[in-house]
Amino acid sequence: MMHQQRSGQRLSPSGDTEDIVALLAPRLAHFAGVARTEHVTRAAQEMNVPQSTLSRAMVRLEQDLGVDLFARRGRTVLLTPAGRTFLGSVERALAEIERAAEEVRADADPAAGKVAFGFLHTMGAETVPGLIHAFRADHPRVRFSLVQNYGEAMLERLRAGELDLCLTSPVPDAPDLVGRRLDEQKLRLVVPADHRLAARRRVRLAEAADEAFVTLEPGYGLRRITDDLCKEAGFRPRIAFEGEEAETLRGLVAAGLGVALLPPPAVPRPGVAELTVTAPRAAREIGVAWLEGRPDTPPVAAFKKFLLSRRGRLLHE
Repeated sequence: MMHQQRSGQRLSPSGDTEDIVALLAPRLAHFAGVARTEHVTRAAQEMNVPQSTLSRAMVRLEQDLGVDLFARRGRTVLLTPAGRTFLGSVERALAEIERAAEEVRADADPAAGKVAFGFLHTMGAETVPGLIHAFRADHPRVRFSLVQNYGEAMLERLRAGELDLCLTSPVPDAPDLVGRRLDEQKLRLVVPADHRLAARRRVRLAEAADEAFVTLEPGYGLRRITDDLCKEAGFRPRIAFEGEEAETLRGLVAAGLGVALLPPPAVPRPGVAELTVTAPRAAREIGVAWLEGRPDTPPVAAFKKFLLSRRGRLLHE
C-alpha cells in the first residue's frame, strides 16, 4: 500500500536524489523493453510480465516524471522526443548495472575470482610474492588486487570493504575484526658500518640508549613496537628522523644518521651492520585480519585457508 501511494506522487525537481532513484529504478527495465518493441503486448510477452501491470507501470512512470514518454496509437506506442532522451540514459544505466553484475560475479568465481589483499611494505619484496606463487600452484586463475600500506591504514580499508584480507602487525584486537597470528619476525638493531657497535653480533638494546634513532612515523605498528621495546629497556628513544618505509630508514642508517630497529632486509644492504637484540626480546607478530561477519567469496575463502595453513612458516629469515 505504501508503494502504491508513493507511486502516484509526481516528482519535484528539487526532490531528494535517493527518493527519485528508489521510485524510478524498478521501472527502468520495463520502460526500455516497451521502448525497444514500441508495443506493450509484445514487450509484456518478452519480459513475462502481465500486460496490465506493464501498462500501469508506464503510466505511473510518466506521472512521476511529469513528462509524456510515449505517444499511444492503439496497442502501439511511439517514443516522444522526451522519451528518446530518457531512453538513451536508461540504456546506459542498465548497461552499467549489467557490467557491474558481471564484474562481481567474475570476482566471486571460485576458479578465476579476485582477492583484494593488503600487506605491510616489509612483506612486499619476498613474503607476499612467495605466498601468491605457492597459492596459485593450486589456483592458477585466481586474480589479486594488491595494496601495500601500514597497519592502521589497511584495517580502515578492511572496514570500508576495500580489502578482503591483510597481513599486518601487530595482530589487531578489535570487536569488528578477526585477527589470527601467523608468525613472528625478529627485529634487529641496525647501525652504520663504522659504528662503535658494528663489530658486535649481539647487543642489549639499552646499549643504544644514547643513540639517535630513525623510525617510522607514529601510527605505524613498527613505530609502536620500537617505542615499547625502548621503554622496556629503560629509555625513551631520541628520534632524529621519521619515515614511511623500512628500507628508507636503512638508507638513513647507512648514511650515519642514526640507528633503527628493523626486520631483516630482503637483500643485505651495504653500509650497515645488523645486530641481534638479546634484551628485551625484540620481535613482532605477523597476522592476517579480516572483517568480522563479512561473507567470503570462494577465492577469498580459499586464500584465507591457505594463509592459515602457513602458520609458523610464513616468513623466511
